[in-house]
Amino acid sequence: MKIAMLTNNYRPFVGGVPVSVERQAQELTRLGHQVTVVAPMYGDDEEERSRVLEQDERSPERVVRYRTQKMKMPNGMVYPSFRPEEVFGIFERETFDCIHVHHPVFAGIWALSLGKKYDIPVIYTYHTRYEDYLHYIPFFREKEERRHIRNRFTDWVKGSVIPSYMKWFCSQCDLVVAPSAGMLQVIRRQGVSVPAAVMPTGLDASFYRSDAGRAEEIREQYAKGRKHLLVTVSRLEREKNYGFLLRGIAEIEKRLDDAFHVLIIGDGSQMGELKVRASILGIRDKVTFMGSVPNAQVKDYLNAADLFLFASRSETQGIVLAEALAAGCPVVAVHATGADDVVRNGVNGFLTAEDEDAWAEKAAEALRPENLGRMREAARSDADNYRASRLAIYAEMLYNQCVLRKGENGYERSEDR
Repeated sequence: MKIAMLTNNYRPFVGGVPVSVERQAQELTRLGHQVTVVAPMYGDDEEERSRVLEQDERSPERVVRYRTQKMKMPNGMVYPSFRPEEVFGIFERETFDCIHVHHPVFAGIWALSLGKKYDIPVIYTYHTRYEDYLHYIPFFREKEERRHIRNRFTDWVKGSVIPSYMKWFCSQCDLVVAPSAGMLQVIRRQGVSVPAAVMPTGLDASFYRSDAGRAEEIREQYAKGRKHLLVTVSRLEREKNYGFLLRGIAEIEKRLDDAFHVLIIGDGSQMGELKVRASILGIRDKVTFMGSVPNAQVKDYLNAADLFLFASRSETQGIVLAEALAAGCPVVAVHATGADDVVRNGVNGFLTAEDEDAWAEKAAEALRPENLGRMREAARSDADNYRASRLAIYAEMLYNQCVLRKGENGYERSEDR
């Protein structure tokens, strides 16, 4: 099967969607399918762009890069061109069986146009709750500084415009994929009635292999003799709810005193502000801001940790939660879509309301010897559900179903004429 995957962002950009696209594309390639990822170029000069292309040549999946606008978002994400010739040109030259698109704008509009023109099914994965990301758009960022306008206009966009657009877009697709059961409920509440399926992002085999020596080195370096090493991983951006997480760490300190240290892995525009907040809360010596860590090395830090901390309420799945489970690292998270689908409360971790005191209490409870061992075992067992090799077989089945349905519908249309 020839599969085209269209995305607005991909490596070297670090984020959940690029990771999801890459893993799925590579596993489908290993199954023998021809997968072409159509992704943006990054960088302002030819040397950097060449580096990205060279990296792609060493990857199992085929990557075709399209040109982008000069303007970028604050987090480094690029704006695609409105109609890149590289995207439409490859469909003129080649034949594809289906299109899997990962964004509803830019790549999403191209996918609908190409699907209609070449009569091939379009599958969309609902990765992102876009109403939680408006602050990346300059227009809305300016509006947020004027609160009386924000309350009227921004809330209207979040509550009406985005859900209406998402309902329209999803309804144009042949299949909508939800990364979690919770997101499938959100999609149905929006009024989307087209066929839909739940398929989380998978983990490649490396996440199920631990390097005990490297994990011990990390523990010695950062725990520095303290009893517990805790970790969290995500971009340092507002939607990840780091203000709550830091206040929660301050509450953990009241319970564990000096018996723990926290590694914060990730980079983002809030790095400086969060360091200041940690100092104000008196926990600067309790946390280490690691910055970005290569994705292939994140598992070593998860294997070194006793507990994974999470506070984001904007996830559709929370890939890193599954990664933590694969490392046998129980999770303490805030109740939210995504987290609720991965964390089994009291089994492989704890879920709490968005209350710092309750969240910290559960973190301390999870670290008790009588709880930590059994939660580690449950975490590893549950992580088997996220093996990318298994999920790729499921994706293959979904694609085949879409192709068959498209063929049957096309036959019915010709018979009607």
